[in-house]
Amino acid sequence: MHSNVQITASVLSGGKSLSQHSQFGLSFIISLFPVRVGRAYAAARQRARQLSGTGIGSQNDADGARTTLDLKTAPPTILFNMEKPTICALNGVAAGYGMDTALGCDIRIMAESAKFAAAFVKRGIVPELGGTWFLPRMLGWAIAAEIIFTGRTLSAKESLEMGLTNHIVPDSELMPRARALAAEIAANAPLAVQSAKRTMRVGLSENFNDHVHHVFLQLLPLMRTQDFREGLASFLEKRPADFKGR
Repeated sequence: MHSNVQITASVLSGGKSLSQHSQFGLSFIISLFPVRVGRAYAAARQRARQLSGTGIGSQNDADGARTTLDLKTAPPTILFNMEKPTICALNGVAAGYGMDTALGCDIRIMAESAKFAAAFVKRGIVPELGGTWFLPRMLGWAIAAEIIFTGRTLSAKESLEMGLTNHIVPDSELMPRARALAAEIAANAPLAVQSAKRTMRVGLSENFNDHVHHVFLQLLPLMRTQDFREGLASFLEKRPADFKGR
């Protein structure tokens, strides 16, 4: 394992932005979604604002009149552009924005009690931060359309069967399983893992010939790294590699 690797749990609820963690130089991040608490907090705050006449959609809501938004610092946008691997450990109901944010992570692990709720159309809006982009690519057009158009809530079992989550675990085992997976990733060469994520992301919008050309451009610098030499040496010497991230 890279000796400088740190694994942190970023709690994305109650309005805490992932951007607070994106500059720490961490190589691997676990995003924990305790959204039962987050939804209750957000709903209560929004209800209080509605009663005072300042809530979303009210005539006094200045933000509601906006036609453009700065999305560069929104968690789903940051997650998508982050080169560090991200794991979503979901132990509640990821509804609406929370679902979009969870879909933005590279890997998702759900507790048995966890759910996805694509409730956007039930609230008069659309998936605002990635759902309409992620779901058709993950599930195909027809299944994504059914989920989005119906605003359906999906159990952990349904999510696994559809391919929306990688694993389901008992609630008490969620964070140990997420950290174990992060440690397994961290045992590999960090530069290679980040390069793999970078090329996978770019590959979503290019044809095969362009993609293999870009992969080759990623490969050449990696072959000049100390980690590449360590990877070969550890294989030949039949020992665990000691990657340094350089």
